[in-house]
Amino acid sequence: MKKKIALSTFYNLCIFGCLILAWKGITDKHYDYILAAVFGGVIFVVLKIKLLKEVRNTLKP
Repeated sequence: MKKKIALSTFYNLCIFGCLILAWKGITDKHYDYILAAVFGGVIFVVLKIKLLKEVRNTLKP
């Protein structure tokens, strides 16, 4: 369970990093940063949802 908590925290940090990267891309007009942030953000959100479903199924009696 500690591994899943650490993985969830890592996903949260990556999603936050993607948001910062997207903001930096918008303010500096670097559209490649925005593309990378959106692509990475979608991947990490999907992985986070899969992890949450796995944890939910593990905790069901």
